[in-house]
Amino acid sequence: MSNSVMDKRPVTDAPQHSTLAHARLPRWAPAGIAVGSVALGCGAGLAAGWHSKVQWGLISAILFVLATYAITARVEGRRQARDRVATSLVWVCFILAIIPLVSLAWTTVVRGAKTLDGAFLGHSMAGLANTDEGGGVYHAIIGTLEQVGIATLISAPIGLLTAIYLVEYGRGKLAKAVTFFVDVMTGIPSIVAGLFILSTWVLTFDMGFSGFAGALALSILMMPVVVRSTEEMLKLVPNELREASLALGVPKWRTILKVVLPTAVGGITTGVMLAVARIAGETAPVLLLVFGNAFINNDPFNGAQSSLPLYVFEQYRIGTDASFDRAWAAALVLIAFVMILNLVARGIARWKAPKTGR
Repeated sequence: MSNSVMDKRPVTDAPQHSTLAHARLPRWAPAGIAVGSVALGCGAGLAAGWHSKVQWGLISAILFVLATYAITARVEGRRQARDRVATSLVWVCFILAIIPLVSLAWTTVVRGAKTLDGAFLGHSMAGLANTDEGGGVYHAIIGTLEQVGIATLISAPIGLLTAIYLVEYGRGKLAKAVTFFVDVMTGIPSIVAGLFILSTWVLTFDMGFSGFAGALALSILMMPVVVRSTEEMLKLVPNELREASLALGVPKWRTILKVVLPTAVGGITTGVMLAVARIAGETAPVLLLVFGNAFINNDPFNGAQSSLPLYVFEQYRIGTDASFDRAWAAALVLIAFVMILNLVARGIARWKAPKTGR
């Protein structure tokens, strides 16, 4: 019976091919489609008489997505075409987001490098009219360092302890209320924080305008960012580490101090630096509370001060060629300040991060 079944099986000499094999585009196809789309987009822009490079770029992006789908669907099928279109949209959005950033950085470097030198960094605007050439940004650098430093000293411990409470101890209505108010504070405009400190610290308590008053407003803006970033980093610490420490009889506070915080120190430091980067460029609270000063004031608790964002605002408002050059140079100093802070944060995070090797 088995022989009869075997005899009824179809016999063919044709080779058996896998049904999974199908045509595929070469590796250089996305790059080729991108080049062709850019060429067509620029040609369409020139033919239509459009002088804006933004319009050319948008046309090129649309053509790139459409051409990717059409060509891929023709060669590989519609399912693979949808996958490639999704990838193309990700790349297009990335490029659209990175172009303004690169353009801003390039413009700031080119225009700011003309004035940025040792004399600009080592002198203030004392004795110079706003329309005169020369002057420097030394007094604004001192003000920014002191104000941001004081705001960090106020906000970082409070934000860290609040995040520890929410993650390790927070239960019930109080924790929900704290979370709600942290979320609300995250969206507070900077001018509102400045007005709050102005109405309380300056007008009610009659403490006067100073760098410390500006630091108080900046700390209000910085605190919710520190709380949120630290909270998320603490949640990423595996519960097994906490349980292992508690199983050895280690108190909870010591477990947090010796196990949880060292494990999350990299993310916590990065979050603090992100908060510092946010407040370093704030102008409205400084304009209301620090008030601006062309002279060097090393005392943040007495008298008006200046800061880098306020200096940029003041110089750009004057409207002369010399003031424009000083504004761009100060903006370059501010960007360099934020970049240095981020590099320091990464170094601290690597230094304090727990060692994974034996």
